[in-house]
Amino acid sequence: MSVFQELVGQAEAIEEIQRASAAARSIVAASDGSPAHSSAMSHAWLFTGPPGSGRSYAARAFAAALLCSGDEPGCGECAGCRAVLANNHPDVDIVSTELVTISADEVRSYVSKSYLAPSSGKWRIFIIEDADRMISRTTNVLLKAIEEPAPRTVWMLCTAAVADVLPTIRSRCRNINLVTPDVEDVARLLVERDGVDPKDAMIAARASQAHIGVARALATDPEAGLLRKNTLDALLSVRGVGDAVVAAQRLLDADAMHGRNANGAKKKGSKASTESDRDAEAREKMMDALGLDSSGRIPASVRSQLITDKDNAKRRQTRRERDMLDRELIYMQSFFRDVLVVQLETGINLVNSDYEQQVYQRAQMLTPEQAVEKIDALSLARERLKGNVAALLTMEAALISTR
Repeated sequence: MSVFQELVGQAEAIEEIQRASAAARSIVAASDGSPAHSSAMSHAWLFTGPPGSGRSYAARAFAAALLCSGDEPGCGECAGCRAVLANNHPDVDIVSTELVTISADEVRSYVSKSYLAPSSGKWRIFIIEDADRMISRTTNVLLKAIEEPAPRTVWMLCTAAVADVLPTIRSRCRNINLVTPDVEDVARLLVERDGVDPKDAMIAARASQAHIGVARALATDPEAGLLRKNTLDALLSVRGVGDAVVAAQRLLDADAMHGRNANGAKKKGSKASTESDRDAEAREKMMDALGLDSSGRIPASVRSQLITDKDNAKRRQTRRERDMLDRELIYMQSFFRDVLVVQLETGINLVNSDYEQQVYQRAQMLTPEQAVEKIDALSLARERLKGNVAALLTMEAALISTR
C-alpha cells in the first residue's frame, strides 16, 4: 500500500512529491553526496492548502518517500515508510505545539539538531506543523538553517496559505499546494480506511466540508458528533437575545458540548479522560518525580519550572477553547450556507443533510441577503476570537446576529 493512498484528491501534489523523491535518490547515489541544485528536489518545502486538505499528512508521506528503501519511493511496505507513518523514525522530527505559538527555544533546538548527519536513513527531516504559529522571532531562528542547510537535511513547513509565513522564509521554500478533496473521495477513504458505514461516511464527509480529519472524527468519535449536534441545536434554539445569551454560555461549556457529565467525566462507555484531566495528571506526575507534595512548600530551585509548566497548561487550555469555538462557528456557517443553497436553488448538495428539514424551514424565514449577513457575522466572530476578544461576548454577539 503506497504512502500516498490516503492523500485523496491531490494528484498534482503526489506527482511533484514523487519527482522530488526520485531526484533525492539520484543525489544520494552521487559520489560526492552534494545538495540538489535541480528544480525537482529542494532542502525546504512549504505545504499549503485549506484546512483538512492533508498538509501534515502530505509532508509525512514525502518524508516516508525520501526514507523509503523499496523499489519505488513511498512504497508503504518497507521499514522506513512504516516508521515514518507511525511517527517513530529517528531521522524525522515533527515540530508541533498544543500552545498558541511555537516558541523560539523549541525551534532553536531543532535547528542545532539539523546539522547532525542522519542516524539511520539518507535524510534528516523536520516537519513544522502549523508554521503560521511561529512568531517573527521564531521564524528568524529558522531562517539561517534554511539559508545554509546541512547537505542531507530537509525542512517541511505546513500552513494554510503562503502568506502565513514571512517572505524571507517562503522565498527559500518550494511550494506544494493542496486542494480541498471531493466529498466522495473523503467518504470513500472513511469506508476503506476506517470501516465506516457508507451512509454515515457520506454524512460525515459533507458535514466536515471535506475536511479529512474532522470527517474521521465525526464518523468515529461520538464526542465530535455531539459537538456538532449540540452546536446546531443551540443555533436553532435562538429566538431572541435571552436565548442567545443562554446558548452562548452552553457553547463555551466544553463538557456539555462533548456530552460529558457535570464533573468533567465522560459518559458511560467512554474511556479517555479530558484534556484538563491529562494536564492535571501530568502536573501530579511531575510533582511526584521531583519528590514534592502539592500541598507543601515548593523549593525555590524548582519553582520557576513549575510556574512555566502551569503557564503552558493555561496556554494549552486557551488553544483548546479557541479551536472548539472556531469549529462551532464553522458548523453554524455551514448551516446558513445550506440555507443560501436552498434559496438560490443551486442544486448543490447540503452540507448538513441530516438537518435538511430545519434548513428548509429557515430558508423560508430569511431572504438570501439575510443569510449572507449571518454568514458574514459568523466570519467576523471567528476573526474576533483570533484577536483575543472575550469568548463569551463574541459568541453572544454572533448568536444574536443569527436569531
